[in-house]
Amino acid sequence: MNTAAGSNEQQLSYSDEWKRTHPDVCVYLPQQPDGDDADNEHFLVFEAPYGGELLAMWTQGAAEGGTNQHIALARSGDGGTTWSAPQEIAGPRDDGHIASWGFPVVSRSGRIYCFCTKFTGVVDTHPAITGVLQCKYSDDNGHTWSDGGIVPFNRTNRDHPDPEVPPNFIFWQKPIRDARGRQIVGLTRHASKSVRKANTGIGWLDQETQCEFVRFDNIEEGPHPRDLRLVWLAQGDDGVRVPTPGGNGGSFAQEPSLVLLPDGRLFCVFRTLTGRIWYSVSADDGETWRQPEPLRYEDGGAEVLHPVSPGPVYALEDGRFLLLYHNTDGRTNGGAWPGDSNLNRHQAYIAVGEYRAEAHQPIWFSGPKLLCESGGVAIGASRNGEHNHGKPFRVEVATYTSLTEQSGRRMLWYPDRKHFLLGRHIADEWLTELKPPEGPSLYAPLVRKRTKGD
Repeated sequence: MNTAAGSNEQQLSYSDEWKRTHPDVCVYLPQQPDGDDADNEHFLVFEAPYGGELLAMWTQGAAEGGTNQHIALARSGDGGTTWSAPQEIAGPRDDGHIASWGFPVVSRSGRIYCFCTKFTGVVDTHPAITGVLQCKYSDDNGHTWSDGGIVPFNRTNRDHPDPEVPPNFIFWQKPIRDARGRQIVGLTRHASKSVRKANTGIGWLDQETQCEFVRFDNIEEGPHPRDLRLVWLAQGDDGVRVPTPGGNGGSFAQEPSLVLLPDGRLFCVFRTLTGRIWYSVSADDGETWRQPEPLRYEDGGAEVLHPVSPGPVYALEDGRFLLLYHNTDGRTNGGAWPGDSNLNRHQAYIAVGEYRAEAHQPIWFSGPKLLCESGGVAIGASRNGEHNHGKPFRVEVATYTSLTEQSGRRMLWYPDRKHFLLGRHIADEWLTELKPPEGPSLYAPLVRKRTKGD
């Protein structure tokens, strides 16, 4: 049993490195540095439909993109202090093929859906990205899961012209609700190698990508996955795109993170190759998006520096927003811009945002505050499906995170070096000094009451 970081009964681990970032809770600790469970990421914690339980869903395997990669689920009945051992709910046990990047959708009917990228054996870009949209569902608070089959995935001019070659995509955050209460989530679509434009030429960053969105129109009724109505938004030439440096006509925009603004618009941030987070705004529930721009702390202020790494924004129950980022353009720690991910993800920072009704950029942010750091100490032994010759590899902290607020307790859930799964209590007192700049028509934020299924 995994237990809280200060309790008397702690899960045994081969190393005390999980304590380096000073977590308040540990959800999962691998038993070996390079075992079958060495890679743990895309860590999404959410409230179960009944009983106040928290569930944790993540992608686990011996290596990122490795042959045993699967979707794991653990549960906590005490507000996230102690956690069960994980169960595999999608992956090689199904058909021998890996499953990646699972995300939950909780229906108001009480049904939980898990969607993931399911490899079929046909590779276009990478086995962890090329695939179909698999769905599992549970009607008993996540204890047992049924196979919902394959949900049709909208094909566009970014996909391989041969319909037998699956699309390339990644979902990475939980959905939010739009102004009409419908659940919507962002995804990264990777262009097929057969159709993409010339791009970066920089190793694993040599990609053609854009941000798109999916809305679940009838999911609250709890239908069988085959009867779901998915609405695909910002597709094809209308996707959210950021030109790659060098003017080669390509786009690099990935890992969209969404929040709903008090005025009903959607606000989205995402990672790019520019050394900055970029953002866009939609006034029509995600169908069309404003021309993307670099994110700033305020209108006309400094740009928010960030390497190629997830940089999510979260809406807090009190009306504020929380931005998680690395506060570097990719040149720190000896990194060569846009940088090796290992050299630019040592430190994770938080900034607090507030809505500004009449501003061009509708959320203005405080300065950064350091959340945690790895000190550059590597742990784990794998990357992108290959072992690093038995040597530790990962040094990144707080990438592919999630946030929950339950019974007055705000928790940021984060992987440490894509290895340990941990939680940090983000108390109001810890955020006191983070004051966003005052601006035009300073807005007193509305606090949206939570409803079942949020």
